[in-house]
Amino acid sequence: MDESRIARGRLGYLRRIWSEINATTSVRDQAERLVRLHDLRASDAFQLGAAIIASRHQPAAIEIVCLDHRLTVAAGREGFAVVA
Repeated sequence: MDESRIARGRLGYLRRIWSEINATTSVRDQAERLVRLHDLRASDAFQLGAAIIASRHQPAAIEIVCLDHRLTVAAGREGFAVVA
């Protein structure tokens, strides 16, 4: 149970500092473009689309963390610095 409590504590900390991007039309447009260009699942395309919007279309301006191979490849091709 200690591991669960530690994980919830970390999640609580991250929740206070992360930025959430809602699925707006611009995020959806990006996701549609991304699934045409990359081998991505819809949820990954939305995540990457939100990152593009969050970066104000300047992907080199932010770093993203990713453990999914397909999403890592697509993010790199889109210009993001990816921490795996």
